[in-house]
Amino acid sequence: MNRVAGNVGFLHEGACYDLLTRAGLHPPPHGWLGESLPFTPGESVVMKGIAEGLWHKSELGAVRFLSYESKPLKLAAKEIQARVEAEGFPWIGALVCERIRMATSPGLPTEGFASLTKGEGGWTLVLGLGGMQANALGALAPPLRWPLAFVKPVVALQELETHLLGQVWLGTLRGTKALTSRPQLLAFLKGLWAAAELAEAEGLDLLELNPVALDLNGDPRPLDGVGQGTSPRQERPSPPTGFLQSLKAPKRIAVAGVSSKPDGAGRIIIENLREAHFHEGDLLILRPGETRFLELPCVSDVGTLLRAPVDLLVLALPAAVALGIVEALIVQGGGASVVALVAGGLGDGADTDGLGERLKRTLNEARREGRWTPALLGPNFLGHVVPAKGINTTFIPGDKWTPPVGGGSLALLSQSGAFLLSRISGNPQLRLGLAVALGNQLDLRLPDLLHELESDPEIRSVAAYVEGFAPGDLEATAFIAARMKQAGRPLLIYRAGRTEIGLAAAASHTGALAGDRDLEKALLTRAGVKIAPTIAAFDAGLAWLGAFPGLESGPVAVLTNAGFESVAAGDLMGGAFPPAAFSETEVCSLREILRAHGLDNLVSPNLPLDITPMADEAAYRVIHELILNGEAKVLVVGLVPFTRKLELEDFERATAFARDLKAKAEQQGKAVALVVDAGPSYDSMRKALATCGLPVFTRMEEALEGLNVLG
Repeated sequence: MNRVAGNVGFLHEGACYDLLTRAGLHPPPHGWLGESLPFTPGESVVMKGIAEGLWHKSELGAVRFLSYESKPLKLAAKEIQARVEAEGFPWIGALVCERIRMATSPGLPTEGFASLTKGEGGWTLVLGLGGMQANALGALAPPLRWPLAFVKPVVALQELETHLLGQVWLGTLRGTKALTSRPQLLAFLKGLWAAAELAEAEGLDLLELNPVALDLNGDPRPLDGVGQGTSPRQERPSPPTGFLQSLKAPKRIAVAGVSSKPDGAGRIIIENLREAHFHEGDLLILRPGETRFLELPCVSDVGTLLRAPVDLLVLALPAAVALGIVEALIVQGGGASVVALVAGGLGDGADTDGLGERLKRTLNEARREGRWTPALLGPNFLGHVVPAKGINTTFIPGDKWTPPVGGGSLALLSQSGAFLLSRISGNPQLRLGLAVALGNQLDLRLPDLLHELESDPEIRSVAAYVEGFAPGDLEATAFIAARMKQAGRPLLIYRAGRTEIGLAAAASHTGALAGDRDLEKALLTRAGVKIAPTIAAFDAGLAWLGAFPGLESGPVAVLTNAGFESVAAGDLMGGAFPPAAFSETEVCSLREILRAHGLDNLVSPNLPLDITPMADEAAYRVIHELILNGEAKVLVVGLVPFTRKLELEDFERATAFARDLKAKAEQQGKAVALVVDAGPSYDSMRKALATCGLPVFTRMEEALEGLNVLG
């Protein structure tokens, strides 16, 4: 009766107590009625009716408080057995436990609960106020969540001390006394970490301990416990590695589905790729019966690609036809490193023939057998962009969207193609190394791209739009993010689909899977992911990462000619990016500068620094040099352009101003951004300021929000 059959299924309380004991935790002394029990006549005990699948015993009257006497115990057990069997629960036995005397604090809840769950993010411990009213108490004091792979017991103890449960237990609330000690709580937490390891070894994915009470010696005692296990999920074979180079620097590309219609997806893709100026024979069209089409060479079938493989094959074809081509590639054992599926209808709501499942089965069988397969992007692949190479596989025509030029060290990944295009279109100066629309992720998924990017020396930061995590992807993403953080390479994520309405929209869009939002946030944050609360914050963080991928936290200085910006900045700075301050020496130097520029009676020499609309370009230049020589790690320069003193509307003049600022910042190893809070008539000024690669914002709030989301 002490083991769950086959290590999978329901873990009853007797078996749970055994596991907890082996983990170093201390459930009540106990035994089964009819066996030798560690009690003396008259001792207070608790009898529990244990039945298969019975989680909540109290609600069925399957818990009795008795004296240890043989006859009353047997009668109670018989009555409890009849009650639970009448409700359809198979009887296991009567568990007799010592009745633990609990420590209490008058007027305050003192019972806790602990839940160990293995989900998409690995093992997580949830700890909070417990007992019969755990749900109601949780609304008043939300439980703590700790992903065990990223949190150590000593850190958990520090956080428990600030939670209401920890304050009650440790007696840190006014007028209360300590019921336990920090060493006892640390030992309890270490036991929970050990219990998760044992649960993993036994095929479990859930342990529920409720309540957990303190005995009179201050030791946490799990008074009730059950668990559950499920059949293990078969892991998917990983896609082939090394596909990133085929996306970033493809030497040969073929496109299928190119027609003479100028508005066809395949036609637009091939016209966009012409701009990359491939050598003759390196940009191909897969078109049966043709040798040349649209002045480009053609290949008639995939057999030709086996003899002369391409790095990327884009299939702008109906789902069934695209599936046949992929299957032919796998059968022949080569032809394209990466295949991009533009159409939908493979594994989504439009797939009424099971084509997606057929494709996944074909890929998985081949990979398990060690046979060659391509890496697949999509379906619903909108395209990818490599600015430094001029690569643009989107099916968006050039008169509707202009891809970025130049290169950078930021990678932008998105489960929504439209989101990707909108971000780039809204920030044409963004320094991108790679942008990829992932589509429905039938094969290549977010962690696969992140895994390749983390070892790419040219990519120093990654930003991603995520609508959901497929099974196994959340944990994989967290571990990759932790390694990236260790290497000083930030990962910024905007997680869409967080509300019920948002979830429904995401499901209708890409079929993305949604998980526990609190768990996701706890796990990803602990792993070092920067999570943007809004798209606006994501955009602002993106602008900073594009210009300064290795952005370091530290004091922030704001220099502006508008009082409202300095006031707003003071409200917005903090956390990892606190406000900078002038030293006494710097204040003296600043006073001299202000006097030389006729500003000494107008400006208070403090940061954030408002130098008023009377400041000209020369004053800006000398003051921002003073600030960059100081303690500030980041400088944000506000240029409200309505004053005659600041004539930066001229393109060349604005460009020179920005270049001078950037050069001085680079000399000091500092980050700098510009803010032009004005209407669209000043867009040309913003464009001029951005030409040298500095981020340019339309509001001071944007610039500082971007820092806060990266802090």
